[in-house]
Amino acid sequence: MLGRTGRAVSVVGMGCWQIGGSWGQVSESAALDTLRASADAGVTFFDTADVYGDGRSERLVGQLLKEREGLFVATKMGRRANPFVAESYTLEAYRGWLDRSRLNLGVDTIDLVQLHCPPPAVISSEASYDELDLLVEEGVIASYGVSVETVDEALTAIARPHVASVQIILNAFRRKPLEQVLPAALTAGVGIIARVPLASGLLSGRFTRESTFAADDHRTYNRHGEQFDKGETFSGVPYAVGVDAAQEVAALTPDGMTTAQLALRWILDQPGVSTVIPGARDADQAVANAAAGSLPPLSAEVADGLERVYDERIRGHVHHQW
Repeated sequence: MLGRTGRAVSVVGMGCWQIGGSWGQVSESAALDTLRASADAGVTFFDTADVYGDGRSERLVGQLLKEREGLFVATKMGRRANPFVAESYTLEAYRGWLDRSRLNLGVDTIDLVQLHCPPPAVISSEASYDELDLLVEEGVIASYGVSVETVDEALTAIARPHVASVQIILNAFRRKPLEQVLPAALTAGVGIIARVPLASGLLSGRFTRESTFAADDHRTYNRHGEQFDKGETFSGVPYAVGVDAAQEVAALTPDGMTTAQLALRWILDQPGVSTVIPGARDADQAVANAAAGSLPPLSAEVADGLERVYDERIRGHVHHQW
């Protein structure tokens, strides 16, 4: 169940940033094949945003909605604000952004809209939630949530009575939400959507220090937060540090699963997680991601090993920042 939406969703969803842009080129046909493969593998939760490919991702998800029934789509709004300041988050702006998203998705009512990592003042503002409540009453959206960067922002959103879900970076290299966010969400009945679950691919164990990425891939141009929060790229872990740590994670992978599936399974083992949203560039990745949901929980030995890697390699780089 996804928090206060009251809707059941697959424990492994699909994050649709990758098919929209900022991850190198993905053709429309490949993107649609990936979406269809996810749905065929049992994925029912698809997470997108109005800025992913300037609407491309939403339009592709909208095409999937024409072909499949029983899917739940979450989109995000707010990063189109210009300038990107709290004063830009108004009811008039919400209406404009949501009208565009509804057109892209081909729906009258959006299942879940999330404020897209807005300025902290928006998250703490009473007016923000009053306006979102009005949009629910009008049938523009069915539910709303907040996508956040920090633990403090997550806790502020969870405390609001009608917030259905909080989306936050959570993975074996970003463990801080385990301390307060997940327990608070469980107590409040708020859903947790775990994003960047593979640390931008680091936790697949496939990268080396010599690996390169396309010029239009955020893993090339945002390593130090040049375009948006640096925590969104490799979870804020310095690349060389992450590669070395990921090799230790790969050595812990049990027979019968890939390292990426190990990383996804670790997230699903955490109490309070509603769904995890890995991206995928092709159908094979999508199917492998979905399969993580039916794998058995990790053993205590593997879980302890992952914690050791975090404490020894990663904690000092990220734990104090978000």
